[in-house]
Amino acid sequence: MSTLHDQFAAFESRFNASAAADMEEIFQFDVDGNHFHLVIDNGQCTLKEGEHDDPSVTLRLTEDTLQALMSGGTNGMQAFMAGDLKVEGNMMLATQLSSLFDL
Repeated sequence: MSTLHDQFAAFESRFNASAAADMEEIFQFDVDGNHFHLVIDNGQCTLKEGEHDDPSVTLRLTEDTLQALMSGGTNGMQAFMAGDLKVEGNMMLATQLSSLFDL
């Protein structure tokens, strides 16, 4: 089983830079109390550990839900509707995750 850091590093490898050409956003993840954030800036994606003080959107989920999202076992909308994914902040931005990353 991969570590949380490895799972988030996979976000970087699945990044679609052309979909984020003019974007400057912070996607923060709270996975079972562990915090990571992805900085999207002009077609670049950088993974950082820890909490960001002003994220654009925060997604709260369990490690199991993260694994299901990364493996294709579920998608963000299904996880959200089932209550397995909670979103704070810019909800519309959260819906763009599947176009920004190959999920």
